[in-house]
Amino acid sequence: MDNRPIGVFDSGLGGLTAVKELRRLLPQEDIVYFGDTGRVPYGSRGRDTILAFAAQDMAFLKRHDIKMVVSACGTVSSVMTDQLARSIGVPFTGVVLPTAQAACAASTTGVIGVIGTSATVHSGSFARAVRNIRSDARVLGRPCPLFVPLVENGYIAPGNPVTKLVAQEYLSAFDDEPEMDTLILGCTHFPLIYDIIADYFHYDITLIDSGKATARYVEGFLTEQGMLARREKPGETEYYVTDAADDFSSVAQRFLGSPLGDQVHRIPIEELGALPQERK
Repeated sequence: MDNRPIGVFDSGLGGLTAVKELRRLLPQEDIVYFGDTGRVPYGSRGRDTILAFAAQDMAFLKRHDIKMVVSACGTVSSVMTDQLARSIGVPFTGVVLPTAQAACAASTTGVIGVIGTSATVHSGSFARAVRNIRSDARVLGRPCPLFVPLVENGYIAPGNPVTKLVAQEYLSAFDDEPEMDTLILGCTHFPLIYDIIADYFHYDITLIDSGKATARYVEGFLTEQGMLARREKPGETEYYVTDAADDFSSVAQRFLGSPLGDQVHRIPIEELGALPQERK
């Protein structure tokens, strides 16, 4: 038994896909969510900058005595080093391995697509993870950098003409791949536009929601390690962001299906402390 909260972080609100599923699977757990909305998106940044931001994000979560850290960010998960993951002193998971496992289980043909931020796709992390599980797999990647700001700005309605047009531009890269039967949503922002993506493929392929896959992984890990919370009342979720709390709340409410009220707190970026490379 371990009643400490689970810490979840993302560059913005995409990690709410993991939070939503964690709340469904593990309603007794407390969750602390950190969204670095003041510096979103991470996907267009260099690797060293992404890792520096991730170190700050995890250090902030550690202040809340968390029992596990979940990087609900495909970009961070794709460049995360073993050294940084170990340095936090609690179990860590990103989204890459759980999502690759889910994709391999779902695919019949072994032809699997990956969409994500530029940093995620160019890192090749999902492709490597998939091939480590299925050596016969063929993995096709397509960066979709505009999806993140569209989601962050609330362009998520299934019929939104702007997001549909951008989706057509990006997803047409897979038009000549009739054997592709599975598509990894390699950024946790992307499930917020699930229907737009699925509609492009006429709902004929399986979309792998990295947030859901990661939440199921966390459930299994905490169960195996005897680290599940034991309490009589449902767990609580606290949200911290580095930009306007009201803006975050309005979009998050539409996705989570319930008002967040006073659970959202703004943390100025300067309160996160110096970036690792700035420390003497």
